[in-house]
Amino acid sequence: MNNTKATMLGIQHLLAMYAGAILVPLIIGGALGFSSAQMTYLVAIDIFMCGVATLLQVWKGKVIGIGLPVVLGCTFTAVSPIIAIGSGGSLGDVYGAIIASGIIIVLIGGLFGKLIPFFPPVVTGSVVTIIGISLIPVAINNMAGGQGAADFASGSNVALAFITLLIILVIYRFTVGFVRAIAILLGMVTGTIIGIFMGKVDFAPVADASWLHIMQPFYLATPTFNASAILTMTLVAMVSLVESTGVYYALSDITKKDLTSKDLSKGYRAEGLASIIGGIFNAFPYTTFSQNVGLIQMSGVRDRKVIFITGGMLVALGFLPKLAALTTIIPTPVLGASMLAMFGMVITQGVKMLAPEIQKSMENAMVAALGVGLGIGVATVPGIFENLPSWMSILTSNGIVAGSVTAIFLNVLFNMIGPKRRDPMHVME
Repeated sequence: MNNTKATMLGIQHLLAMYAGAILVPLIIGGALGFSSAQMTYLVAIDIFMCGVATLLQVWKGKVIGIGLPVVLGCTFTAVSPIIAIGSGGSLGDVYGAIIASGIIIVLIGGLFGKLIPFFPPVVTGSVVTIIGISLIPVAINNMAGGQGAADFASGSNVALAFITLLIILVIYRFTVGFVRAIAILLGMVTGTIIGIFMGKVDFAPVADASWLHIMQPFYLATPTFNASAILTMTLVAMVSLVESTGVYYALSDITKKDLTSKDLSKGYRAEGLASIIGGIFNAFPYTTFSQNVGLIQMSGVRDRKVIFITGGMLVALGFLPKLAALTTIIPTPVLGASMLAMFGMVITQGVKMLAPEIQKSMENAMVAALGVGLGIGVATVPGIFENLPSWMSILTSNGIVAGSVTAIFLNVLFNMIGPKRRDPMHVME
């Protein structure tokens, strides 16, 4: 393949994942009250780390790197937990937990395959569903202009949000292929242009940003290590690894390359190492982006050279704060509309994972019912366990942890120990 074609395909992969990549820092930074300068850094370092994580994974080494044409970005699974940790504790707790969870993943990378039975689709589907539902209030608040905004729920904010959502839907309905794959990105761009005419865009952050900067370790916060936060992010990392395993096998099938347990271990370690580096530079944990798998399937190009180019471009873009600052001027209602679409897709992914499992047995239905129910319940009413002993707060202070542990425990109880009963769901009808 010539370099021109490879570069064009690399740009296509970059565009396909770009909306997902920039949404994560914009959501987290907005929820934690970052300044425009901090937001610019957060977006820039995230883009940079997406490139680093991708290169670590595409490169096939002796210890790390699965060597498949896979693109990495920050997992949406981590958004709600990071906001919860940062809001309830400190930013240092967030980065300490990301670093510690990355170290744990690197250490257990060789053994994780044996832990996968504890994370069947009924468990991971429950966790993904909890995360998606818990993120919806963030999207709705942003559609109204952002919680605490002077013009919260104003007619212009709501109108801009729904205009953006309509644009995304029209693009998604009447286009195919690559254009459809970047419908949310195109909707954000169009919504921002409309926002300019509505007086909702401030270009000051772009004017203030420098053209070039060098990444700094611990720029936003020095890591602190909180047991509850570490457990939360480790659970998130394990769920992400299970999701990544599915992507690995999908790419294995597309590229006609058989995967060994050693290959999987190297893939897990690469994701763990990316999280460690991400935490050091105050970025995020990273996982495989499934949208790029669809792009590989669509284009039929399986050459790793294309993904190396994508990774290199992401690293280069990370050094350009002006470009990162451009993403921070997106009006909050536009961002909220994009979030609603993307978080809604997270929920549907969780439901898709759960549906066949629930049909298999009433036990699985109970695992999902109590896991999701308790997870959302704790997220909605966080004070329910406040009178329990403090040592239990590691399991009860966070809805995602509470729901995950519940689903894991019930799956072990119903499906892994003792006689297995597989009553068809139709007996409930």
